[in-house]
Amino acid sequence: MTTGSHGTGTWIRPEFIGREAELIHLSGAAKLVGVTRSAVSNWAARHEDFPQVALLTGTHPKPVKFVPLAEFLAFAAKQIGTPRQYGTRAGQKQTPARPRAKIRAAQVEHHQQQVERLQALRAAQAKRVARTTKSLKAARARLEEAKAGLAAEVEAVQSAMARGLHD
Repeated sequence: MTTGSHGTGTWIRPEFIGREAELIHLSGAAKLVGVTRSAVSNWAARHEDFPQVALLTGTHPKPVKFVPLAEFLAFAAKQIGTPRQYGTRAGQKQTPARPRAKIRAAQVEHHQQQVERLQALRAAQAKRVARTTKSLKAARARLEEAKAGLAAEVEAVQSAMARGLHD
């Protein structure tokens, strides 16, 4: 373990020790080139020429991986510029693309269901808040009664002690 500007970490490529500014973590790299973290993860898993990790930080099950920024940008430029081969497998029929209107209609339906679900949740929470407020008011009243009772008891004991001293 070596300490650098990224805290304690395991150096996989020691030539970058002291050059931490030249490294970028994979999540930040994805954001930098405008792809998802999943895309970067897939690149790392599927391509032998993906930049080798230089530094690992964080905990064992999910360490943060840092790669050289220049190497990553060069790799990403190749990937983003490469046309993809999407299509059907042999023997499969290609399904027609859904019309944009159908996609929008499905989105409207989905978001309408979300709004209805959240409105119902808000109503249920409002009922719970009302019950809690009522219970809180009752508990405060009982607290004040108990305080008054205790004050009366203390006063009675003090009064009895004072009478006992004067008798």
